[in-house]
Amino acid sequence: MGGMVVRLVAAVGLAALCFLGCAISSCDGQPDYRAALANSLLYFEGQRSGKLPPDQRVQWRGDSALADGRDHGVDLTGGYYDSGDNVKFGLPMAFTVTMLAWGAVEYARPLALAGELRHALGAVRWGADYLARAHTADETLYVQVGEGDSDHNCWQRPEDMDTLRTAYSVDASRPGSDVAAETAAALAAAAVAFRRLDRGYSAMLLQHAVQLFRFAENHRGLYHNSVPDAAKFYPSSGDEDELIWAAVWLFIATGGAEYKAFILGDGNASGVQSALSWDNKFLGAQALVAKLILDGKLPDAGNPAAMKRSLEQFLCDIAQHGGAADAKLSPGGMLWTQPWNNLQFVTSAAFVAAAHADHLAAARSSLQCAAAATLPPPQLLAFARSQADYILGANPGGMSYMVGYGDRYPARVHHRGASVPSIKYSPGKITCKGGFDYFSRSSPNPNVLVGAIVGGPDGNDRYNDSRGDFQQTEPSTVTVAPIVGVLARLLHNRGVLDAPPF
Repeated sequence: MGGMVVRLVAAVGLAALCFLGCAISSCDGQPDYRAALANSLLYFEGQRSGKLPPDQRVQWRGDSALADGRDHGVDLTGGYYDSGDNVKFGLPMAFTVTMLAWGAVEYARPLALAGELRHALGAVRWGADYLARAHTADETLYVQVGEGDSDHNCWQRPEDMDTLRTAYSVDASRPGSDVAAETAAALAAAAVAFRRLDRGYSAMLLQHAVQLFRFAENHRGLYHNSVPDAAKFYPSSGDEDELIWAAVWLFIATGGAEYKAFILGDGNASGVQSALSWDNKFLGAQALVAKLILDGKLPDAGNPAAMKRSLEQFLCDIAQHGGAADAKLSPGGMLWTQPWNNLQFVTSAAFVAAAHADHLAAARSSLQCAAAATLPPPQLLAFARSQADYILGANPGGMSYMVGYGDRYPARVHHRGASVPSIKYSPGKITCKGGFDYFSRSSPNPNVLVGAIVGGPDGNDRYNDSRGDFQQTEPSTVTVAPIVGVLARLLHNRGVLDAPPF
């Protein structure tokens, strides 16, 4: 453990290490959710772009991309790098902010009790500030900074970037209703998260969300057709999911009749989903609608009822109570969806399961599955716990897939900044091609990207700790954002939370 402590001190500084000792992984062999929660929020500081704030805890990072947006005369500094590269992609970033905000709304009390609410809201705000700045006019939204191909052809820490930082936008003539609606959802969710703590800020975010939803409704079209560079990296499969997702968040934020009417409209139910992801938000919308039905704010009829039934079938499937529709699990019990970054689907499914378990418990209800099987809230929460525990080391490999947690975790994460010496300790410029020398080394990364969750093992629980295996070793903000809420919930040992979140 001593070696790990030294590496963590270098990575995050002494102030962030209040969870050392038995807290790194609990002394009784059970996962230490408080330590994992603290780590997960540190990760977002490692992904920051722009001018870093005075309270930055991840000390191996420095300021980066300070001229973003200058080519268009706008300020596009800030926000998050999405994964192991240095491009800012608007669609996954907005989804990241939405899930972070949902976790902060749903689990504000356990986050506060863990001393992490301030950090969770700071993570939301860092992303929401950028998204609001990117919305430069009623019908103009910047949705990408940087060029994917030129960035991926280099292996540079963000502080050294000399690749193109082209800014791309959507507008009335070049629509992007999917990314506009997702950004509306993110800002509406963030507005809900802040409405009791900073009303002025919340109102500003909500104003942007309302305008963006109107823009998305009035100018339909997939954003990657307007920004072809995005099509190679984050293509969108449709905009219907983002529109209903945004409408639900705006209804939660405002109670507006127009958003309720959108939810009640025909054709938005979408059927049973297989995952919640940056490209498919139907499941998230279904979970929120089910909560609103249980609270009596939406009718258990028509489109809302269909959405609720679809959510329930998904939850029965992943909990292995769906009959022939049971979701696939690895031999070690991990929810299995696809080889590339499978853990993104694990964390989002765990979040939905945990949240709906609490919604059912508050309503004194249970889930009814196939063959009249009853799935009570504790059993649904147990599924979420099993997936979090798998990530934290309860798996056949005995490895934590959260970097910096436990005694054994991925050491060769596919991440430019983490794999190249920190600019704080090696200030000489590392060139575009020169960085590949560090990429090809077999030694562990010099910087520990605390809290990152890698793509994860394959369907047979096998993991290859190699920088070149990006499908398994690259972390992403969309993977970590949902687990913040899951870990906060697992710290709360009572069956029902004290107060409804909205």
